[in-house]
Amino acid sequence: MTGASSGIGRALARELNRQGAHLVLSARREERLAQLADELRSGDRQVLYRAGDITSAEVRATLLRAARDHLGGLDLLVNNAGVGALGPFAEASQERLRRVMEVNFFAPAELMRGAIELLRQGRRPMIVNMSSVLGHRAVPDKSEYCASKFALHGLSDAVRAELAGTGIDLLLVSPSTTQSEFFDSVLENGSRPSRLAGRGMPADRVARQVVHAIRRGRHEIILSPGGKLLVWLDRLSPPLVNRLVARFG
Repeated sequence: MTGASSGIGRALARELNRQGAHLVLSARREERLAQLADELRSGDRQVLYRAGDITSAEVRATLLRAARDHLGGLDLLVNNAGVGALGPFAEASQERLRRVMEVNFFAPAELMRGAIELLRQGRRPMIVNMSSVLGHRAVPDKSEYCASKFALHGLSDAVRAELAGTGIDLLLVSPSTTQSEFFDSVLENGSRPSRLAGRGMPADRVARQVVHAIRRGRHEIILSPGGKLLVWLDRLSPPLVNRLVARFG
């Protein structure tokens, strides 16, 4: 699992651990990973961690080697690491766009590609890609983030179909705002804070719904009532939603 040091990733690691899973955890903050691994180790359950930037090919390879060599294989790949960006697209740098796409799209895409052979040998193997309701409907001042999640959504649908005959399933998870540290590390124009920081669904509730969806073999879940409403309104009347998001953001 990537992005395990905080927020949804940390909560999901705890929930999977409660269900008896062996884990390989990844994030950039090694101290937090070590603390989480110490917390979760119990009985015969193994909890390994490998710190590093998931955009690095070597870090991704290290995670897959750990699953193969220490856990005997891979049943579940969770692509959770992500980064956000706030501010008008016209005022942003090329570097901001590239960083968001590297973390939110290219890294999970390449980790999926690298994991497929291990997953083929797994028990009820599944890929879980953490997307966003903004991968269904884009909004102003989050253009790079929306683009990365739309890309992940499209790739997930295509890869799920490609893998249909292999036994590997794919779940796309689309949360709305979640109570986490997401806004603490957002790539932002200026110093304007987000009005959504600190709000949203608790991360442990998100984790429980994700694990429930994994067990049921779901292909996609949108987690909040507001997110579901936004998606359905956009499907029914795109011009109306265009006017709403242009006015209210």
